[in-house]
Amino acid sequence: MKGTIAVEGTLRPIADILRRQGYQVIDIEDDLSGANVIVVSGSDDNLMGRQDMVAEVPVINADGQTPEDVLRSVKEKLSIEE
Repeated sequence: MKGTIAVEGTLRPIADILRRQGYQVIDIEDDLSGANVIVVSGSDDNLMGRQDMVAEVPVINADGQTPEDVLRSVKEKLSIEE
């Protein structure tokens, strides 16, 4: 696996493309301790009050982005080259 990405449940197309690219995708409601990156829709900036748990994990706001844009951002955050 390339990394573990926590994705908000409403972002299924993004979760799908990440899985196809070899990332492990978990729901944002799960234990985030193993997440390398978190992807949110932008409608809940405080991550359900869990800011302290994810202080060191990059958060990508997917609002207005295509799944491909988010994939590119994930790769940049993880410093993974294509």
